[in-house]
Amino acid sequence: MAPQPPFEMIYAPQVKGHLKVIQRKYYGLIRREIEAQLQFEPDTVTRNRKPLRRPVSLEAKWELRCGPDNRFRIFYEVDREAREVRILAIGVKRRNKLIIGGEEFEL
Repeated sequence: MAPQPPFEMIYAPQVKGHLKVIQRKYYGLIRREIEAQLQFEPDTVTRNRKPLRRPVSLEAKWELRCGPDNRFRIFYEVDREAREVRILAIGVKRRNKLIIGGEEFEL
């Protein structure tokens, strides 16, 4: 059986704006984690990758946690048939608040 090709990462246009509230020094870390964690089994539950119980208003079904103290949250959905992962939002968790693109969400 031939190995499956990796999933293609598709970033929503608004993700660029979400990154503006994150220090630039973390951009590479976030990109590396997205590629490492979501390229082959994006819908497998791990310690830092979980399905959302309460979907954020972004239509995301999954969450990936990464960075120092798992402060960064990447929200995404998976299309297995098209072998695509759509990155819908990237946010920063601070205590019981989630900040996505400068907008606060209560958790």
